[in-house]
Amino acid sequence: MKRKTQQIVLGVLFVVLLVVAYYAIPRNESAPGAAPAATFNDRFTPLNVDNPALRMDILKRFLALEYKGGHRNIFSAAAPPPPAPPVAVKPPEPVQPVTPPQPPPLTVDAKYFGYVSDMNGSHRKAFFATSNNEDVIIAAEGDTFLGRFRVDRLTSTSADVEEVTTGRHTTMALEQPGPNG
Repeated sequence: MKRKTQQIVLGVLFVVLLVVAYYAIPRNESAPGAAPAATFNDRFTPLNVDNPALRMDILKRFLALEYKGGHRNIFSAAAPPPPAPPVAVKPPEPVQPVTPPQPPPLTVDAKYFGYVSDMNGSHRKAFFATSNNEDVIIAAEGDTFLGRFRVDRLTSTSADVEEVTTGRHTTMALEQPGPNG
């Protein structure tokens, strides 16, 4: 914009500001700066109405209260009587936390009597015999057997077994077969 156009726009805005200020300021018809005068009506008489929210029974009860604390003359320089000695309270003995009994050791109703693995040694399978030596169970690492035990890890000398429902672990040692096979 040119300088002359800027001056014209500025002048128009100034005039608009003056007009808005003139109509926006409230005017008192009396003296400037004076507050409006309060009018008093001589015919006004207040109504004689009791406050229904005021509970007189509670007010009378509070008015009848008497102070029952220690009485001391606040204008006397004499010291008040000493307070009664505090009663010694024996601290309670600390209660030892009760430790719950340890669960019984995990027993598996089978014997670990062997394992087999592939050439790399990554896929291992264990052989478990039931307690009556009639059934042989073959389980790989991660498989479950007897419906509640999972094989966690197999080594050449032991099998780590976890009970699925409780999460308890046990290690079963490799048992050598007896002389009868």
